[in-house]
Amino acid sequence: MKAIVVALLAWLLVPGLALAQQGQAPAQGNLNTITSVSVKGGTVEIVGTKKPNFTTFTMTDPPRLVIDISEAVFSGVKEDITVGNGTITAIRTASYGSDDSAIARVLIGFAREVDPDIQATGNSLVISVAGGARVAQAMPSGPATAPAATGPAPGSTPEQAAVAAQADRQQQEKAAAQAAGAAQTDRQQQEKATADAAAAAQADRQQQEKAAAQAAAAAQAEAEAQRQAQARAEAERKAQEESARVAAQQAEQQRQQQQRAEKEAAAAAEKQRQEEARAAAEEKKHQQAEEKARREAEAQSAADARKRQQEEARAAVEEKKRAAAEERERQREEARAAAEEKKRQQAEARQLRVAQAETPHRVAPEQGDGAGASSNRKTMTLVGFKQEPSASRVFIRTNEPVRFSVSEGHKEVVLELENTRIAESNNTRALDTSFFDTAVASVDANAGPSRTVRVAIKLKQQVPYQTHQEGNELSIEFQRPAPR
Repeated sequence: MKAIVVALLAWLLVPGLALAQQGQAPAQGNLNTITSVSVKGGTVEIVGTKKPNFTTFTMTDPPRLVIDISEAVFSGVKEDITVGNGTITAIRTASYGSDDSAIARVLIGFAREVDPDIQATGNSLVISVAGGARVAQAMPSGPATAPAATGPAPGSTPEQAAVAAQADRQQQEKAAAQAAGAAQTDRQQQEKATADAAAAAQADRQQQEKAAAQAAAAAQAEAEAQRQAQARAEAERKAQEESARVAAQQAEQQRQQQQRAEKEAAAAAEKQRQEEARAAAEEKKHQQAEEKARREAEAQSAADARKRQQEEARAAVEEKKRAAAEERERQREEARAAAEEKKRQQAEARQLRVAQAETPHRVAPEQGDGAGASSNRKTMTLVGFKQEPSASRVFIRTNEPVRFSVSEGHKEVVLELENTRIAESNNTRALDTSFFDTAVASVDANAGPSRTVRVAIKLKQQVPYQTHQEGNELSIEFQRPAPR
């Protein structure tokens, strides 16, 4: 049975036997060197120079545990270790791979199905099997081999010897049957492995043939692509040569044209230089004539300026005299106007007293008496328009209260300010209010006769209005027209 287990272990590790000798060589500096694989009862200890990096898997019939330690090699470790302690039957080691891909494999065979406990401690890997120590202690210390049937033990009877021989023969036949069954199983596994290998080889061969066909097709396509590329390159070379020939021909034509242009430009430049020289001579003569005329004109202008200054001085004296005469006339006119205004005010005061005595509550809205108005001439400072929610208001501002009168025509209301003048010319510009929702279309203020200011208010339609005077502001409010 032990021989069968060893044979199975050897079959499992066949892929690594070719490299086993490399695994026994001195370890490289970057590999984990396995220096010891030992068995103590039910415990297997694997000791290396580095912390192990490993993977495991199990097998059955017979039960086995395979441990692959990555980046590791063996040094001084036996390939076959026979144990036979009732739990562990044997241990086999092998290496495969090379350099950094080297793998050290440890295969442990068991006498029965077990559940091993694997622990990595430092640089060691410990595999423990429950119950292994007790089985080892229960087995005899001698080698586990069947006793040889050499004859009856001393002191036994022939019957006893025959019985013992019969039992020994039966035991040997049973062992032979078990070995034959194991060999049959091994042979079947080998046949299956051979068939699998043949199928894999067939698949590999088919893949290689397919790859060869693809490579041939790729080579043919590449050759065709190279041929086409060479054809394109040849065509491009010819095109470049033709382009270079055409470019050289064009360059020669351009050079000849440039030479002709340079000759023509030189001739034109010489002709222009001669013309410029003639023009410069003529210009010099012209400038001399102009300079002479300019000096004569300056002399005449100086004489005219002196004459004009003399005339302006005489005119200034005359203007001063005229202004003084006008100022005296204006003062006399204002004095007469003040006297007339005073007489008029006195007459109006008498008429007002008489009117108040007859009708004390009558009011004339068409004329303002300008309560508190002085006899000085007034100044209109502003004409404006304001749109309000219920009415439109035209207002006039003066420097002090002013007398006024209001007259009404067809779609027009005229407001006259007595003894008033317009200070700014801007106030004579018409105000266009036609775009407002109001009856007022425009407002136009101008100087009127007899030292008055006439404010004409054009209407879109006739509407009621009211006149108010508060302080220096006079206003007329027009009702907004009824909506249509």
